[in-house]
Amino acid sequence: MRRVVSISLGSSERNHTVETEILGERFRIERIGTDGSKERAIALIRELDGKVDAFGMGGTDLYVWAGRKRLVLRDSLPLAQAARKTPIVDGSGLKNTLERRVVEYLDQAGVLPLRGMKALMVSGVDRFGMAEALLAAGARVTFGDLAFLVGLPVPIRSLGLLELLGRTIGPIIAAMPIDWLYPTGEKQRQNTPRYGRFFAAHELIAGDFHLIRRYMPPRLDGKVVLTNTVTRKDVEELRRRGVRLLITTTPELQGRSFGTNVMEAVLVALSGKRPEELTPADYNELLDRIGFRPRIEPLADAPITASV
Repeated sequence: MRRVVSISLGSSERNHTVETEILGERFRIERIGTDGSKERAIALIRELDGKVDAFGMGGTDLYVWAGRKRLVLRDSLPLAQAARKTPIVDGSGLKNTLERRVVEYLDQAGVLPLRGMKALMVSGVDRFGMAEALLAAGARVTFGDLAFLVGLPVPIRSLGLLELLGRTIGPIIAAMPIDWLYPTGEKQRQNTPRYGRFFAAHELIAGDFHLIRRYMPPRLDGKVVLTNTVTRKDVEELRRRGVRLLITTTPELQGRSFGTNVMEAVLVALSGKRPEELTPADYNELLDRIGFRPRIEPLADAPITASV
């Protein structure tokens, strides 16, 4: 049996383990949260290094993108470097392939007609593939990177401006401690509504679930949420807040949609290659063979709404 383990800086309350079969291979897939402790995460990676088939790095990113320029988050490097034998991935390879495919599928299959739809991406720099696909489908996208990552309530309304900001201030942001930028540990259980007008003005709320959950308002009536890594408890919370439709880019496995880092680790284990050897074409070929489909779960019958 192949074993894939995601070591996350997130809350241990979100831990989950499943056993499943993919392309004829049995997999044990685990998510282990360290409650924000980088030291514990590094120790676990070192302990399991060489004993598992692939690691996912959760609760943080190793890479973010400013257009075609890849930036390394300095605070995440020690986690990646702790794995000497077992390959470790942060999900960025899958975000650039699977998430593009999901957006194209939703639009072309008529599940979510995107042309003209007002979409809020809580952060575009960590999901550039999704951002480009939404724009290509005709969605009117607002990027919340300055608001939700830096705390400046300034909407970004073009991909070009997002790229420019990424090139100019991206290196400074990439040098910051990860818990200044992203909910880790206990913060993943907290909801502090902010920038409610950003949520209210858009029909589709897309991107990282921990950022969405951290800042979402008490009501999201009629909204569509496009995200991943949700638990049953998360789904019920979205239902209570009035979300009409939940779509996760990764499939549901026994009640849980894992993060892209987990699913990328599964693909790496299946491929038998090192992550740096895999191209977008390789990921797409594996996705074709597996037949991954997004999870599409109606939560309410209310129509989609957005304020003008």
